[in-house]
Amino acid sequence: MTGCNEGVRRRIDPTMTTGVPAVFLDRDGVLIEDTGYPHLEEHLRLVPGAPEAVRRLNQLGYLCVIVTNQSGVARGLFTEDQMKAFNALIVRRLAARGAIIGAVYACPFHSEGRVEAYIHPDHPDRKPNPGMLLRAIADHHIDPAKSFMIGDQPSDMEAARRAGVPGFEFEGGDLDAFVRDLLGH
Repeated sequence: MTGCNEGVRRRIDPTMTTGVPAVFLDRDGVLIEDTGYPHLEEHLRLVPGAPEAVRRLNQLGYLCVIVTNQSGVARGLFTEDQMKAFNALIVRRLAARGAIIGAVYACPFHSEGRVEAYIHPDHPDRKPNPGMLLRAIADHHIDPAKSFMIGDQPSDMEAARRAGVPGFEFEGGDLDAFVRDLLGH
């Protein structure tokens, strides 16, 4: 686990301030296995401990928000509708295990896309830019001071930094164990 210490644990305690505490979760490599542009039901494999981690976060009062780059849309590998349907499937699979995702933000843009409508040189939502996190903060009245990000890429950590929230790198394994160690319960 990268970036965890006692001072940070105290700083992200959701009981310390008013407002909505949130955890921003990357999708591929954190909640689901990164199988290379997953977008079909047969591609969906939850990371070990993902439902338990989200359920733990829910029980601790955190709004769980998925923030995910999905360049497969720009690359022409799947449509935006397929991406949205796959994200909805993930939310349903987690909910069936008592793990509630409060919102999903996905960025289909990429500078090297093949689908004209999704080509953008540096879209503000595409991590490492903080756009998805900042929109979620505004949309859900999230308090950045008691929120954090879990991601598996340097771009996730940079987006968190730019949005003013701590970022923690998940390097694989059991997500629930990672969350339990991060929060100390």
